[in-house]
Amino acid sequence: MRAQSTKKRFLSLLATTLCLTVVLAGCSGGNESKESATPSSTGAQNEYKEKYDPAVTITTAWGIDPELKFKNGESMENNVATKWAKDKFGIDIKSLWSVTDTNSAFATKLRLAMSSGQEMPDIVTIGQPDNLVAQDLIDSGMYQEVGPLFDKYASDTWKKAMEQDPNVWNQYSRDGKRMGIPVLDYAYNNDYLLWIRQDWLDKLNLKAPTTIDELEVVMDAFKNKNPDGLAPDKVTPLSIGFKTSMNTWMGDPSWVFGAYGTLPSQWNVGADGKLEYGSINSGMKQGLTKLNEWLTKGYIPQEAALWDENKTAEPAVAGTAGIIPGPYWMSGWPLIDTVKNVPSAVWKPIAIPAGPDGKAMRHGTQFVNGVTLIKKDMAHPEAFFTYQNYLFDNYADPAPGSPYDNGLFDGYDYQLDASGKQKKPDEIDGGYVNVVRYLLVRDGARIPDAQMKALMNLADGKEPQTKLEKDVAVNYGPETPAAAKVLLEQKDISFKNMFTGPTTKTMKSKLDYLNKIENQTFNEIIYGKSPVDAFDTFVQTWKSGGGDQITQEVNEWYDGVKK
Repeated sequence: MRAQSTKKRFLSLLATTLCLTVVLAGCSGGNESKESATPSSTGAQNEYKEKYDPAVTITTAWGIDPELKFKNGESMENNVATKWAKDKFGIDIKSLWSVTDTNSAFATKLRLAMSSGQEMPDIVTIGQPDNLVAQDLIDSGMYQEVGPLFDKYASDTWKKAMEQDPNVWNQYSRDGKRMGIPVLDYAYNNDYLLWIRQDWLDKLNLKAPTTIDELEVVMDAFKNKNPDGLAPDKVTPLSIGFKTSMNTWMGDPSWVFGAYGTLPSQWNVGADGKLEYGSINSGMKQGLTKLNEWLTKGYIPQEAALWDENKTAEPAVAGTAGIIPGPYWMSGWPLIDTVKNVPSAVWKPIAIPAGPDGKAMRHGTQFVNGVTLIKKDMAHPEAFFTYQNYLFDNYADPAPGSPYDNGLFDGYDYQLDASGKQKKPDEIDGGYVNVVRYLLVRDGARIPDAQMKALMNLADGKEPQTKLEKDVAVNYGPETPAAAKVLLEQKDISFKNMFTGPTTKTMKSKLDYLNKIENQTFNEIIYGKSPVDAFDTFVQTWKSGGGDQITQEVNEWYDGVKK
């Protein structure tokens, strides 16, 4: 398998190159002066401007990615992006503090500042992994309701991007008030499909499986009639793992339960319209029975309970696995390396197979990866929208030939050679810098469906023209556009975790215990140490051990936010 550093480079490239998207969105809002705002908490009338003169100040704080590079003597506090904001908008970005964000250092520092009465930043962007501190800041009363500000100042481009999934506001809302602006991410980024060894199918004269029954026929042939001559005990027909969860992003087994009508480890809408914890749905029994059968027959790894996502990729890259579940971008990493070990290997994306009743389900990717909060006494909250509107209107979706067609800052995230062609990242003078991480909002501005539009263009045979299309064609695996098409053909089977609110009172005291008994029971059933009826006992224990109370709390939250 590739070294971890290679993985990081690929995933970093995935995150940054996909920032530039397909067709120029209609510019509005960000390039027009807006009418005076309602009075701010300071009592002043604040007027939206394209550029402020004299300059206005926005204070912030940073959690710096340890992988982030600096050049030209710059720092998080003083760099090409802060100079750009001052020159372009008359916005002076003042850093109250910064910290290298390892072991949740940013969240820890924010919590300390909040509890000790230190000055808090006007604008702070908090990533999804630190969601708990974001929720605590919202509840602290230090940060203001953002809904009216967003409605008044956000550009049409930004508003339309947000409207692609109105649920993104839910976890940052209180009693119908929007208290934080969701940081949008790309759609379908971690929805998964199955990657299968097409060369094995061809040699065995088999078709890609479309049902669970057909999948079992294929797995048995991969193992016991292996076309590469591998002994049965050397083959992993289906590489999955559930060390940390039954619901993850690579080597994921949750679709097996989806074939029987549920998705574990997330909250789904039940038949009565209320939220139900998927792991206690009766369909789990059939899925657990099926995984026990597959383990007994050697279709899945004997060590699956000990395998995390990266471990499931190892037999796939080694050329000894026949199928692995994962995102549409896996042909770029890690599956592109399989041919180094087996030159004849060919991976192809296929749809999630259906269960006996024709049902298929997979977990869906949330469209949000963090939140931006605005302090109550901020003097010029409208200035943040001047900054962010520009990025949505001009950077999130640039047309060929636009100022941002190649990247954000020349000599940092791109550089052209003498003939006007882009240099490769490792050829940039002084090295490539992921400058979108210098911006007030992590990754700048993303429109959820933009990358999929570019991929679908390529899947339909279009020659790459936009920056994103060129990046995908050059830097990603050859099957990426085709995989995106397979994924979207099944878009209706993607189901997002419907509970995105703050940790409930009972979750804080009971969730660790409930997760422990869930993992233990499921593993014991899959490994044959307990009968499948142990699932019924687990459900009763879960419900009486705090689960019923959590369900009530989750649905109280859901009733308050559902549209």
